[in-house]
Amino acid sequence: MTVRPVKPDIFSVGSIHWDRRIFDELIPLPEGTSYNAYLIKGSEKTALIDTVDPEKWHELEMNLCGAGVDKIDYIITNHAEQDHSGSIPMLLEKYPKAKVVTNEKCKAFETDHLHICEDRFIVIKDNETLSLGNKTLRFLMTPWVHWPETMVTYLEEDKILFSCDFFGSHYAGSDMYAGDNATVIHGAKRYYAEIMMPFRTTIVKNIDKVTQLDIDMIAPSHGPIFDKPEIIIEAYRDWTSDKVKKEVLIPYVSMHGSTKLMADYLTGKLIEKGFSVKQFNLPVTDVGEIAMSLVDASTIIIGSPIVLAGAHPAAAYAAFLANALRPKTKFVSIFGSFGWGGKMVEQLSGLISNLKVEVIEPVLCKGMPREEDYRKIDAMVETLVEKHKSL
Repeated sequence: MTVRPVKPDIFSVGSIHWDRRIFDELIPLPEGTSYNAYLIKGSEKTALIDTVDPEKWHELEMNLCGAGVDKIDYIITNHAEQDHSGSIPMLLEKYPKAKVVTNEKCKAFETDHLHICEDRFIVIKDNETLSLGNKTLRFLMTPWVHWPETMVTYLEEDKILFSCDFFGSHYAGSDMYAGDNATVIHGAKRYYAEIMMPFRTTIVKNIDKVTQLDIDMIAPSHGPIFDKPEIIIEAYRDWTSDKVKKEVLIPYVSMHGSTKLMADYLTGKLIEKGFSVKQFNLPVTDVGEIAMSLVDASTIIIGSPIVLAGAHPAAAYAAFLANALRPKTKFVSIFGSFGWGGKMVEQLSGLISNLKVEVIEPVLCKGMPREEDYRKIDAMVETLVEKHKSL
């Protein structure tokens, strides 16, 4: 990556990780990602807002050299996770007079994870400011976006919100600004679904908090800068609202074709009734696509054969994922096939205890589905039609 000016005396000095394909050994990255760090040269002091993943430290070091930085007074760390804070130890070695500026909780995390010495920190509180001379940084605590210590930094004179993970997207691209790029919003929705959605109700409060500011740009630590901040703010308001769409997710797995027959029949019947349907064959599905689809869906219907008296592991994982992400889904059901019996329904139901949903009568068939099994699916669809009238 190269040094790029954002506004006078403000520079993007982070790194693009074009070929990273998985994050935290968990989250697929089909578009790669970036680690954005921002250099602010005040008339008296110089600050660096966030750093990069340690794997990309050499790029940050080169960019700071390219920007003519011979000293850094403050390293602002909005979030302790290593993809943002992991290069701080190297920075402190390179700039021995620099101080790490963060909140008390973040300091504790970085002491544990990065072994930063106590005397290198300056601890700030909510709404506190720090002067760089002709530029002023204001710090706002935004807990649970997506860790308990997260905060954002607002540059008052230039009206830039440095939001770290908040409003971010795992997206590697050469364009510094998002503009009206629908691909970026798509990536931001995926990012929200995978990382932020479990904390939806808290995020609503944090959106309200930061939008009290006069924001000209939102500069996250992953993905492009939002030069039209209203676009991502309104998207977040929609994703975090209680509104759901007439949309049904059907994550399923089929071992010998019986459950697939049911999935295809169910999909067709739902479409006939005006539902938008997203069907996911679990063994070949990117789990990030499921996560993103959970943001708006009113209904999840999981399909699985019974394996060793329980659900297929892929179906159990889908239930576990939905339970962990806590979407605003209203209805859940289960369908599938069995050979001699089992407790799949009880097992899957137990895996979604976090979801505040109404359970629609499951449909299980023995072996290949028969006419009476398809009629039960018809009844499930009619039940959903009636339930949606009340939404």
